[in-house]
Amino acid sequence: MKRILIVDDDRALSDIMRDMLENYEYEVEQAGSVDEAFTLLTDKKYDMVLLDINLPDGTGFDVCSELRRVSDVPVIFASARTSLDDKVTGFEAGADDYLPKPYSLKELLVRVNALMRRTYGMGEKDEQVSFGNVCVNLSARSVTKDGKPVNLSLKEFDLLAYLCRNRGVAIEKDKLLSEVWGAFSEVDTSTLTVHIRWLREKLEDTPSKPEHIKTVFKVGYMLE
Repeated sequence: MKRILIVDDDRALSDIMRDMLENYEYEVEQAGSVDEAFTLLTDKKYDMVLLDINLPDGTGFDVCSELRRVSDVPVIFASARTSLDDKVTGFEAGADDYLPKPYSLKELLVRVNALMRRTYGMGEKDEQVSFGNVCVNLSARSVTKDGKPVNLSLKEFDLLAYLCRNRGVAIEKDKLLSEVWGAFSEVDTSTLTVHIRWLREKLEDTPSKPEHIKTVFKVGYMLE
């Protein structure tokens, strides 16, 4: 289930958006201010953010710009500010889409679904990634080694899934922390190091000399 954060100080509208998205099997949380948005983004990982511009203690532009420093999470602006300058500012801040108010809930859902598909491949067949004697089913969130199930914790699987989706790419430690633990999480690199060690112990034939979950010197990690 994908998690969406709605940032809008219009609680009535936010509630309507939440109810509609939850009806389509999204998990939804709400923030009514910049400060509340940053608090939630620090504590949890979201798969999409729906942002209003005018907020009591700042703007959605502020949230999006700060978010883009640490995360590629999809962002849709949904705002009554519809001038060309506002749209340009929104996209320059890092938005992926811009939906002017008033809008229909059907259009909002269509845009959310489309961006989810582009970002995560939702609605496609189960994606499986294999390396060595390990098979990872990203959709089913299951892992087997030599055909036998491997039990991973939530964060272990999230980390492995991110490496799988970016296989062959050296990923910086800060990037992994942001994408797996949350944009503004206070978790440090030692936590990442421990989770990498656990994955190697469970998936590599020789954890001390990993063939697949590689350390990239002065960068981070990569799945080969």
